[in-house]
Amino acid sequence: MLQLLKSKIDKKTARICIVGLGYVGLPLAIEFAKRDFEVIGYDVSVDLVNNINDLKSHLSTISDELLKSVEFNFKATNSPKKAFTNTDFIIICVPTPVTKSNDPNLDYIKSALIDILPYLTKDMFLILESTTYPGTTEEIMIPIIEQSGMVAGLDFGVAYSPERVDPGNITFNLSNTPKVVGGINEDCADIARELYSQITSVVKVSSLKNAEATKIIENVFRAVNIALVNELAILAEQLGFDIWEVIDAASTKPYGFMPHYPGAGVGGHCIPVDPFYLSWKAKEVGLNSKFIELAGEINQNMPKHIVNMTIAGLNEVKKSVNGSKVLILGLAYKKDVNDLRNSPMLSVFEQLLKMGAEVSYNDEFINEVRMDNELLASTPLETIQNFDCVIIGVKHSYYDLDYISSQFISDVVVVDCINVLNQNQSKCCVLKKLGQ
Repeated sequence: MLQLLKSKIDKKTARICIVGLGYVGLPLAIEFAKRDFEVIGYDVSVDLVNNINDLKSHLSTISDELLKSVEFNFKATNSPKKAFTNTDFIIICVPTPVTKSNDPNLDYIKSALIDILPYLTKDMFLILESTTYPGTTEEIMIPIIEQSGMVAGLDFGVAYSPERVDPGNITFNLSNTPKVVGGINEDCADIARELYSQITSVVKVSSLKNAEATKIIENVFRAVNIALVNELAILAEQLGFDIWEVIDAASTKPYGFMPHYPGAGVGGHCIPVDPFYLSWKAKEVGLNSKFIELAGEINQNMPKHIVNMTIAGLNEVKKSVNGSKVLILGLAYKKDVNDLRNSPMLSVFEQLLKMGAEVSYNDEFINEVRMDNELLASTPLETIQNFDCVIIGVKHSYYDLDYISSQFISDVVVVDCINVLNQNQSKCCVLKKLGQ
């Protein structure tokens, strides 16, 4: 099996199926297709599949032109038979959210495996990329697939390689970010390394669990440090120092410090979710991951702090939040992406609505959003003078801050969550800046 797969990789005759065509799966499919591999993408969304085959990208980070450039090597389908028949490698890139109680939800992984099971044959190779707790591949994935009667590592290959996608980051991408791989045995790890080395450099670790833990620890590190600076930002407001200037100053130290920055919370598919997978798993062995859970609590409370800053600002101009018109600039969870998952600005939006504010948003990456059972469209920037309060949550590239600030009138409240306004841009408003 292994020699056959290695030969197919070398000759670029291996057929690769990517399961899940979101922020992780679609870029991965394109990367392999660019290297002349035949790639089939599998997704349960009919609309998504049709759009991809019509060369219309659903991701702001993937252009229609990029899809067109690989159309001869990459097609999408929602048919399991078309996706998994005569396929050599199946790479699973489905979401791994958490429940309301922050427990892992592996339903997407299980569903994908059930779809694959009837088509599994000897010599296939399965790779899980979805972020999850250490042990998932061995405890969940392999038992489901071995219902076929075949043995993992002998009849078919198994590996884990955590996704490392940072949507909107033009500096780092799949081709210049190393992939970590671990296999059920060393031979499987070697085949996974061989496959991924076609698109980037590869770091092989000694086990599936070590590969799974690598991704979790990367995100725990970020979550804890972001929570730390979020807490320091609130402290800075009370003690009268500028957290942004302090971080910049501390960053001049050439060792022992890595800058992280405060904000309205954390969003996306990783930082708000992944650390809870590890804390949940820790409880299975009787451990309480206090740092992880405390970091989650701090980050989840940041939208409330932004709401309190908004209330305080409106009070300064003798206005109540109830009835005030509020405009949120940037609803996506980060700059220049059309991803709303776990966006802290959604929480700010919802809390202000409940308090009676009339809330609108501007975000060219988010055409519409459903709030309070009402479908709302992005509000043009030209209407900014109609609002009592403007909250800057995300700095998209198309924002001209000089123009935006020139539209502020004397009693408008501006809540700057990300330190983008300077003194000259804030002379004509009541400015409330996070961390100052």
